[in-house]
Amino acid sequence: MGPIVLVVRLVLADLRRHKVQAVMLLLAVTVATATMALGLSLRGVSDALYEQTRAVTAGPDVVALSGVTGPAVTSALASLAVAPEVVAHHGPYRVVYADLTARGLPSNVVVHGFAETPGAVNRPLITSGRWVRSGGTVLERGFATALGVGVGDHVTIAGRSYPVVGIAVTAATSIYPWAAQIGPYGGGSDYSGLAWMTRSDARALASSHDLPVTMALDLKLRDPAAIEAFREAHRDSTVRINFHSWRFTAEQDTVILRNSQPILVVGSWLLSFLAITGVAALAVGRAVEQTRRAGLLKAVGAAPGLIATVLLTEYLALALAGDALGLAIARLTAPAITSPTASRIGDAAGPGGATVAAATVLAVAVAVLSTLRPTLRASRTATVTALTATARRPHHRPWLTALSALLPTPLLLGLRLTARRPGRAVLQACSTATTVIAIVALLTLYAQPERGYGLDGSSVLPNLRGEHDRRLMLAVTVLLIALAVVNTLTFTWTTAMEARANMAIARTLGATPGQITAGLSVAQLLPSLLGAIIGVPLGIGLLSLFAARNAVDPPSSWLLGAALATLLATAALTALPARLAARRPVAQALSAETA
Repeated sequence: MGPIVLVVRLVLADLRRHKVQAVMLLLAVTVATATMALGLSLRGVSDALYEQTRAVTAGPDVVALSGVTGPAVTSALASLAVAPEVVAHHGPYRVVYADLTARGLPSNVVVHGFAETPGAVNRPLITSGRWVRSGGTVLERGFATALGVGVGDHVTIAGRSYPVVGIAVTAATSIYPWAAQIGPYGGGSDYSGLAWMTRSDARALASSHDLPVTMALDLKLRDPAAIEAFREAHRDSTVRINFHSWRFTAEQDTVILRNSQPILVVGSWLLSFLAITGVAALAVGRAVEQTRRAGLLKAVGAAPGLIATVLLTEYLALALAGDALGLAIARLTAPAITSPTASRIGDAAGPGGATVAAATVLAVAVAVLSTLRPTLRASRTATVTALTATARRPHHRPWLTALSALLPTPLLLGLRLTARRPGRAVLQACSTATTVIAIVALLTLYAQPERGYGLDGSSVLPNLRGEHDRRLMLAVTVLLIALAVVNTLTFTWTTAMEARANMAIARTLGATPGQITAGLSVAQLLPSLLGAIIGVPLGIGLLSLFAARNAVDPPSSWLLGAALATLLATAALTALPARLAARRPVAQALSAETA
């Protein structure tokens, strides 16, 4: 039998014997790599969606906006249209600032006056219905989705009702709610949607209600990369013209995702850390078994290198499988994450090469860091020692005995279990602190005041960026809590199995099963208490690196409640495995230890 076949058979046999640990590592790596891949690929996917929308809608290279109207502006825009650098143009056309109401939801809107036959540049793509006709309006798809309207519905613009004849997308403006580009008279703009009307309808709308109007011109350049040179060559000191390049529009698309990347990337770090702590606890719990297995392999002639390969391959194979599954999940969920406003079309490309490499490195790091120490210890142990290996007996510490003798029995047992396994106590404290960090981040996000997308900042139309951030943060927090739950159960059961002889002796000395159960729970609650105390300030400190200067801290009662809820959940989770372990007969536990 060749060494590769031998390694594969040994790994498969071990996976069959330890299905729970295999599933835990697979799921932990999957969620961690999927979250990281999504976070790292957000910008690339957003750019790809914009490029696809720009290609099918003949998006302009530059949009020139005047801010005002008049003969001087008309002359300046006309000179831009015939500039030698320009190969095609659309306009000038009116941009009318108005208010729109649909289904009782008021919003700002900018109305573009277009011809009934689209030109060579800036041809919006109709996704439903038809293009503009006299007396009707076409809504931008992201805006229509937020309003909940479709073809055949009616909207009220500046007090007059118009039927919605079509839904369209364009790359000439930013995604909803940044369609205005500039505000009335060249000033600042508010959250706005986009609608199209015929040129005559837009002119009548502006004149009948004396609404602010901006003139715009869409340009296609001979060299799309020479935008800065074009802007400098056509500056006019007498007329103020704003130039918005396609790069500016693509950059603005990512504003809605500004907080998404740190949420996902930092969340993937926290998920990876929880995965490492959980798998490390299981690996330490199997240390005796792995050492004995290494001794058997050495007894039949296996070298230490082969033994280390067998022990590590199991975890690496699961980690790489989880990596592949996580990347597939990231590929499938990327469109919903990167385009929350429905203003762009196209298929989101999968994670790029750099993202795949980073996710794979993360998966391998989780596997190696979780199991490297037990693997090296098992492969370096002498053959005879490995074959006769038993659970490591705790050291006798007189100071601990004297201190704990005065405590109630459950607290005495819990304190001794914690002190005898400081490494596992640190892992439990870190797991709790990681969970509390995520909960603090979620509470802080929900505490931030938001300006809605409705008219004058009304919340009748929600802030999509805030909602998107909260949904992502909630998803990451739920995943972290789920892993923390698994870790807590793992810590409790592993501690109970390792301490079954000590607990059996305690029962022979008069401890009841209830006291044993409480002692095992206390062994998890003590480090969890420390983790909860540390997690709150760590969460606030971590958020300060990404939060805006005017960010609002959540109420102290929220933070205190989160810490207490975490401790109560830990107590509840440890009760069942501790109770099951405490009900094991004393004779059976002692005979198993001496066998």
